[in-house]
Amino acid sequence: MENLNPKDIVTSIDSVTSTVWSDNAPTLTHFYTSSVQVAGNSGRFYSSVYQTGSDESNAAVQFDVAYCDEQGSGSVFYNALVTGSSPSRTNYGQYRNLIIGDEYGSFVFGDYTGSYFYAITIDRARYKEKIMLGTMDLSIKKGANVVKLTDNSSIQTTQVFKDAGRKYELVSGSAGTVYTGKNDNGWTTSSGSYGWVLPDVGIILLNGAALDGSAAAGGVLLATGRNSNQNDTGSKKLIDALNTGDVFTLNSEETLSSKYLFIRARNKDYNYTSNPSFISGSTGEILYDSFIYNPKTYVTTVGMYNADQELLAVAKLSRPLLKDFSKEVLLRIKLDF
Repeated sequence: MENLNPKDIVTSIDSVTSTVWSDNAPTLTHFYTSSVQVAGNSGRFYSSVYQTGSDESNAAVQFDVAYCDEQGSGSVFYNALVTGSSPSRTNYGQYRNLIIGDEYGSFVFGDYTGSYFYAITIDRARYKEKIMLGTMDLSIKKGANVVKLTDNSSIQTTQVFKDAGRKYELVSGSAGTVYTGKNDNGWTTSSGSYGWVLPDVGIILLNGAALDGSAAAGGVLLATGRNSNQNDTGSKKLIDALNTGDVFTLNSEETLSSKYLFIRARNKDYNYTSNPSFISGSTGEILYDSFIYNPKTYVTTVGMYNADQELLAVAKLSRPLLKDFSKEVLLRIKLDF
């Protein structure tokens, strides 16, 4: 057993990117929901979205869609005597606590204070550490009206933080390129930006007022139902508009910390073995003279131990490596975290 020299340990940090969706698909073009969930009461204001039919063997949740309303509109009250206390208001409060961290805080989309929005929450295992900025291409379409959305990281000059980490505006554009047809910032004409992008928690907020606006104002006439104490198909309306738009491109990004260990076996080291096949079982003598004067071993495995000699990791070679007095071995072992 040999102690590693600190010079033989090197740490490397790399940024690794990949697509978010199942099967490494760069773009999601079809959006499926569970008929069981949709038929239930919760499906009106919260739905999971799959890349294929939810009953298929390879179906996996890609993201969830929630409808959130500060006034509790668009869903029936829990108690008719308690005005506004409803599932959509609960959703609003949960996202406010998570993102803003203040129960009295407001969602200001650009220069517009929004009281209702749709939340897309990417499955945690898909966006890994964070959403990769500048890769989003989200198309929302209803009838003949369509908007293409991306984040404004390419033009945002000041970093903004919320309790949920970095915050960027959701604006008109594609793959990080901002469209300025309606507004120099890529916003709507009267309802601010299209929402927020929170890359560190995998959440995209869509400003309901922006989507409900006319095509001339930059919206798609989504027609969010905001009647008090009345269920509407909030999350389904957005999912239908996603299916009609049929483009959702997004990449993930993670920082991968790798530690490289350089393991050396000098020419005089590790040329003998404790393998019982080296010696006679009856006399205990070495079977062949060559094992004495010209021993050979094969390196197949390297074990890494801590100071208490507890085995922490094992590295296996793809093929046995011959070792004798005329050879030295240098192995590089990579540990990813």
